[in-house]
Amino acid sequence: MKYKEYSFKELLSNIVDNRGRTCPTAEEGIPLIATNCIRNEQLYPSYEKIRYISQDTYDTWFRDHPKPDDMIFVCKGSPGRVCWVPNPINFCIAQDMVAIRADETKVYPKYLFALLRSSETQHHIENMHVGTLIPHFKKGDFGNLFLRIPEDYEYQRKVGDMYFQLCNKIELNRQINQTLEAIAQAIFKSWFVDFEPVRAKIAAIEAGEDAEGVTYAAMSAISGKTDEELDQLQAEQPEHYKQLKTTAELFPDAIQDSELGEIPFGWMVRTLGSLLTELRRGISPKYIDEGGVIVINQKCIRNHSINFTLAKRNDTKLQKVEGREIQVGDVLVNSTGVGTLGRLATIRYLPESAVVDSHITVVRASDEIGPLFLNEYMLTKESFIEASGAGSTGQTELRRQVLEELFIVVPNHTLIDNFEIMSKPISSSIAEREQECQLLTQIRDALLPKLLSGELSVEAIELAAE
Repeated sequence: MKYKEYSFKELLSNIVDNRGRTCPTAEEGIPLIATNCIRNEQLYPSYEKIRYISQDTYDTWFRDHPKPDDMIFVCKGSPGRVCWVPNPINFCIAQDMVAIRADETKVYPKYLFALLRSSETQHHIENMHVGTLIPHFKKGDFGNLFLRIPEDYEYQRKVGDMYFQLCNKIELNRQINQTLEAIAQAIFKSWFVDFEPVRAKIAAIEAGEDAEGVTYAAMSAISGKTDEELDQLQAEQPEHYKQLKTTAELFPDAIQDSELGEIPFGWMVRTLGSLLTELRRGISPKYIDEGGVIVINQKCIRNHSINFTLAKRNDTKLQKVEGREIQVGDVLVNSTGVGTLGRLATIRYLPESAVVDSHITVVRASDEIGPLFLNEYMLTKESFIEASGAGSTGQTELRRQVLEELFIVVPNHTLIDNFEIMSKPISSSIAEREQECQLLTQIRDALLPKLLSGELSVEAIELAAE
C-alpha cells in the first residue's frame, strides 16, 4: 500500500483555538468542558466537573465553536488526548484544547481520529512535549508532527469507520450502564436515604387510611404507580404485585430520632467499619511484563467501573499476594492524590485473579449488609470521601479512619436481602456490558496498528466477522 506523509497541520482545514485565557463562568447555562473531559478511553467528551457559561459569553467571548464531527484535541496537561464531537453538540470548549477539522481532500476524518489515537502517534506526541511541570503540545507544533496517510481513500474510509463503530459500541454500552447505575442509585436513595416508603405510610396513616391504604401508599412510593395502576398490576401480573406488596410491608410506618436525625423506627445507626470484613490498602507491587497476577491501579478506576486493560502485573515470587486477592462485590476506593482520591468502583466481575496497589483501599461487606447495598451506600458518600483527603496537594491521602467512622443507617436484614435480590439483575447486566467493553477494547486496540500499517486488510477482518 502506498502512503503519503503530511504534517498534522496540513491535514486540518480548521482549528478552533479559544485563547489561553480563563473563560468567565456562570452558575448555570451552557456546559464548558475542560481538558479533564477528554480521554482516549471515551468516544465523546464527558461531563466531569464541568462549569457553565452564559449565552452572552457563548456568543461574544469565543473566537469560534466546534461543529459536529470535529475532534477535540488536548494541548496542555495530557497533550494528544482526542475525542469526537457529537451531533448535536451542546457544549463549548475551554482553554488548553482546540477543536480540529480534517481536510477531507487529504484524509477521511474518522481515519485521522483513529490515527491520532494510535499508540504510535500518541508516543510521537509524548516525545514532542515541551514544559517541565505541565507538558504542552502547542498549535505551533502541529507542523512538526508528521503522519503517514494511505493514498487509497476508500481504505481510509473502511479503517476509520471500523474503528469508530467499535468505539461507538463501547460508548453505547457505557451509556446503558450509566442509566442502570442511576436506576439502582435512585432506588437506594428512595428507600434508605430519603425513606420515601416510610414517609408515604406515615402520611397515609395521618390521612386516615386503613391498613390496605397504608400498604398501597408504600407500594406507590416504591413503584411510582397510582392506586389504579397497582390494581391493574394485580390483575395482569399477580406475582409481580405480590413481590411489590411484600417489599412494601417490610418498611416501618413510624419514625424515630437518632444521632443522624429522623430515621425509620427499628432501624439502627452503625459505623461502616463495624459492618465490614475488609478495610485495607493494597500491596506495593513488584512489576513484571508477563505472568503473576494483575494489579489494579488508580488509573483503572473511573466512572464507577474498572478498566482492567490499564492494570499491570505483579511478580508473586517477589511480592506475595496470598490473602490479598480482591473479590467480586468489593468496593475499591482511590485513596491518593487530588483529583483522583475518592473515585470508586465495585468489582462486578474478575477476568482473573487480581490485587490492588497501595494507593487503593479495598472495602468488603460483612454478612450484615450485602455487597450491592454497600456499593450504593458508598456512592452516596463519594463526594464526602473525595473532600476528606489529608496532606499536601501532591501527597493527599485518604485515612482508613475516615471510612471506618462513616455513619450508615441499617434497616432490617430482610429488607437488605430484598434490595440485594432486586438489584442483582441490574448489577449482572452492568457486568456483562463491562466485560463486552473490555473485549471490544482489546480487539480494537489489537487491530488498529495492523490496519494503519496495512499489515492486515479490512477485507480480511470483514470476512472473519461474517
